[in-house]
Amino acid sequence: MLSPATALATPPVGASAVTLAKQTIDGMDYIVSELTIAPGGSTGWHTNEGELYGVVKAGTVNHFIVDCTQDGVHSAGDPITDPAGPDHVHTVRNLGNVPAVLDITYVDSAGAPTTDSAPNPGCPFE
Repeated sequence: MLSPATALATPPVGASAVTLAKQTIDGMDYIVSELTIAPGGSTGWHTNEGELYGVVKAGTVNHFIVDCTQDGVHSAGDPITDPAGPDHVHTVRNLGNVPAVLDITYVDSAGAPTTDSAPNPGCPFE
């Protein structure tokens, strides 16, 4: 049986990632990925298991938090970070007309998923 949170989780739309490198050192995974978000796409609401560090390579992304407010706009060349843990529900959207491309490094406990899907917190968008 699915829990309500699982049933209402918001999947990514128009977003895809390719793992470029992965290394495990002292019980921690260091995963480098390239994330592409199509115009109008989003990562879906989620949390990060560990710290996230990245840079926007192309396009622009808009970062929204659990109270439905936008707390960041990041364009090509801008750094982006996200804190870890279940208290940091957020989504990243591409509201522009060109694909947004980000290079991201995830730092997680070995074997942990990089993200966990979360339900939409009641925002009028996914």
